[in-house]
Amino acid sequence: MKKGVSFLVTVVLMALVSSLASASDPSPLQDTCVAIDEPKDAVFVNGKFCKDPKLTVAEDFFFSGLDKPGNTSNAVASNVTTVNVEQIKGLNTLGISMVRIDYEPYGQNPPHTHPRATEILTVLEGTLYVGFVTSNTENRLISKVLNKGDVFVFPMGLIHFQFNIGHTNAVAIAGLSSQNPGVITIANAVFGSDPSINPDFLTRAFQLDKNVVNYLQSRF
Repeated sequence: MKKGVSFLVTVVLMALVSSLASASDPSPLQDTCVAIDEPKDAVFVNGKFCKDPKLTVAEDFFFSGLDKPGNTSNAVASNVTTVNVEQIKGLNTLGISMVRIDYEPYGQNPPHTHPRATEILTVLEGTLYVGFVTSNTENRLISKVLNKGDVFVFPMGLIHFQFNIGHTNAVAIAGLSSQNPGVITIANAVFGSDPSINPDFLTRAFQLDKNVVNYLQSRF
């Protein structure tokens, strides 16, 4: 009997240790979350404060208008309509969101990353050239031409893009594995930061003429 009890205790302890070993911190849901000692100074939490469940209504889980094309009259000839926790409050803690992307002919969703989400995209209309680049030092381009009904996945954090190579408008829908995926458009972040990154640094980092760097910073 004692041996049986001892064995059972050992199994329970092993299971507990295994559980603790696989534990991890929650993924961040905003760019920064600096610890403070005074709760009265708190502004953001990792996610959103929760409504009393008894007060939950259908509108907390609803969004209307994803059938409507976005305005693509811009420099990249595309538009991303976002549906995340800012639009649907009920997405809080659920780890999912979505977007609609509209592209004019030869419009693009420029190289960007989602620091907190993997993306799965399906083409509803048109033909898109899409791809992502693996991390250093390989930096391998993995790309594909997608037609209506095709699906492609962009792994979390990797630089990726879409380009409408057709002669007609294109539309895609994408799901993302975070209520707040975040987006970093590479050119905007590097050449359009506020304040600007020292152009001497960028000149060497990108091995460009300084006049080119100054021009790019003026564009973004």
